[in-house]
Order: sequence, then C-alpha cells, then structure tokens
Amino acid sequence: MARPKPETFDKLKVVAENRRARFDYSIEDKFEAGLALQGTEVKALRAGEASIAESYAEVRDGQVWLINANIPEYSHGNRLNHEPRRPRKLLLHEREIEKLFGAVERKGMTLVPLSIYFNRTGRAKVELALAKGKQAHDKRQSIKDRDWKRDKARLMRDRG
Repeated sequence: MARPKPETFDKLKVVAENRRARFDYSIEDKFEAGLALQGTEVKALRAGEASIAESYAEVRDGQVWLINANIPEYSHGNRLNHEPRRPRKLLLHEREIEKLFGAVERKGMTLVPLSIYFNRTGRAKVELALAKGKQAHDKRQSIKDRDWKRDKARLMRDRG
C-alpha cells in the first residue's frame, strides 16, 4: 500500500517564490519536483539568488522542463559557470508526468512553478502547480475577497 503524501511540502529554506501566480491562476493541484542542476546553480541558489516570476513548465518528450527560470551566474564561478536562463529538467515520477501531460493537453491547464526551496535533506525542489488561468472578473473577485478578509480580521481584532 502506498504511503500517503503530506499536505504541505518540507520547505526548510525558500529561495524564490512566485506570488503573482496565485493571483493570475486558480491552483488545482500541487506537485513537488526535483531539479537537475549544475554545481554553480546550486551554489547560486544557496546564496538566495533566483527568480521564477516569468517562468513556466512544459512536458516535452515524456519529460518536464522548467522554462525561463532565472538563476544568475555564481559570483565566484569560473569559466565553467552556467547559463542563467537555460531550460532545467524537473524530476518527477512517470505517473505524475502522465497526469500533468493529460491535464495540459485535454483540459488546457498550465504548469506554473510556485516556489523553489531546499528541503531538510538539502535537495533543491520546485513546488509545481497545475493551474487554470483566471479571467479579469475572477481576479476582481479575488481582490474583493482578500479585502473583505482583511476588514473582517480588523473588525474582529477591534471588537475583541
């Protein structure tokens, strides 16, 4: 029998977060994927330098790739330094890849990275979300809901 997956992922040190994705997309499902990195990329991530604001993931040839993620060159790297915006392979189980491929092909969903972090064992991981794009009216509703929650918390705090 398979071991149940935890509700949240084991995030020890968050390196980069895509906060805009939660506003632009409605998140359906989340996956934790490993990253195939070069040595200087790991060092740059440990220094806290990365950006996934404009990045996305795609399924190509039975593999998942992280596209347009920016991990800048390591400052003490030499001529063997990495290319900052190269496509990086994401490490997932075959069943997860098939599930992602089916959702992207049939349902028109998008693979959006939510965060890059290190777990307790020191491995770099990506929190990948299967998401559907929001329309403009959905975004306005999200803003209204967020403002109402803030006002409600303020009222509860003031009244005791």
